[in-house]
Amino acid sequence: MRAVTDLIKNGHFAQACFNAQQAAEKALKALAFFRGSELVKSHSITTIAKDLGINGLLATYAVKLDLFYLAARYPDALPEHAVPSESFDLNISDEAFKMAQAFLNEVKKEIMK
Repeated sequence: MRAVTDLIKNGHFAQACFNAQQAAEKALKALAFFRGSELVKSHSITTIAKDLGINGLLATYAVKLDLFYLAARYPDALPEHAVPSESFDLNISDEAFKMAQAFLNEVKKEIMK
């Protein structure tokens, strides 16, 4: 998550959002492997969370973070082909950071029992 904070600090908000999505995705994949999965093919946090039986607030966060997987990197994923670097701001990237951190905290809690 240090990369996300560094990106935010340097004004790279779109990249921070994508990296937050990646951190949450990798955390859930680690949890899936910890629980015995042999393969997790999806990049969707929503799909992985659902497969792991995660719901509630984290399920809501999953949907929001999934939006950053493409939109933070590709103009054709945004309305009117907006430029990602001009479409994300400090508030959005801070929220992405907090949502990703929630996933990391929950995964760490389960794995470190």
